[in-house]
Amino acid sequence: MTFTKEKFLSLSCRKQHKHAGRHLHSLYEQKLPLDPHYRAMENWLELPLLEESREEICDRFHLHMREAAISFQEHNLDVKRLDILSDTPYLPIAIYLEELRSAFNIGNILRTVEAFRLGTVFFSENTPFIDNPKVEKTAMGVAHTVPTQRGDLNSLPRPLIALETVEGAPSLYDFEFPDSFSLLLGNEEYGLKTKTLEAADHIVQIPLVGSKNSLNVATAFAIAAANISVAKRGIALL
Repeated sequence: MTFTKEKFLSLSCRKQHKHAGRHLHSLYEQKLPLDPHYRAMENWLELPLLEESREEICDRFHLHMREAAISFQEHNLDVKRLDILSDTPYLPIAIYLEELRSAFNIGNILRTVEAFRLGTVFFSENTPFIDNPKVEKTAMGVAHTVPTQRGDLNSLPRPLIALETVEGAPSLYDFEFPDSFSLLLGNEEYGLKTKTLEAADHIVQIPLVGSKNSLNVATAFAIAAANISVAKRGIALL
């Protein structure tokens, strides 16, 4: 929408920034240079002249969103759907998501699986699948490229290795993972079910020394994924 100065200044500050941010977003997505209309809004908002660099545009966009009181995820503007197409094969590993609730966690787990090319993600019955819009959005373009399927414990390859905080369980860093296995990840609130832990062939945990004795499931998985990738691919993490 194009505004006259009079019309633009008649809007609330929030709406001014909302329209300026949306216009900037549209130009960026279409890979167009900053146009006279954005420059006019920039001037009416008494903002410094924006340089046409990715970093400056991203920072300005988020400034508009903050002033408009609109909450956006960190990478909302500068999304790279697939930065570099990889031909690295996925490892023969299964990652089982048992009763996860958060689409944010699931999307981040999918991104981590793709980044390390770990294997196939199995979704339990009540875990939001890749057709969930929030999962797709958080996965940032990899939800339909990572191998995925619905399944339960009976469909997973053995051995079953549970990632869970359990007293006496060996450290993730000391455990020797086999060539093929299933890594079990549990619910954000209560972890893996008791019957799942009983069915597991092994339980490993991330050693923690702080007051909190647990980590967010996506964070814990990222730590495990990096460790497994180093062990299986012999790649040193910088």
